Amino acid sequence: MMDEEMEVVCCKCRQRLVEKPVRFTYLGREFNHVMPCCPKCGQVLITEEMARGKMAQVEMMLEGK
Repeated sequence: MMDEEMEVVCCKCRQRLVEKPVRFTYLGREFNHVMPCCPKCGQVLITEEMARGKMAQVEMMLEGK
């Protein structure tokens, strides 16, 4: 989740990101997670923490590693 004090804006649309459910698809499986997104273009912010942490765990689980 985004820090309440952190204001991140989309570099394309200049809109403040809002948290909303995002659908991810990996190896034919779909799952949803609340992520910061641009309300105009839908660009999703995936932080390094998320990519190296939660997403890496899910990837390993789905690949059976």
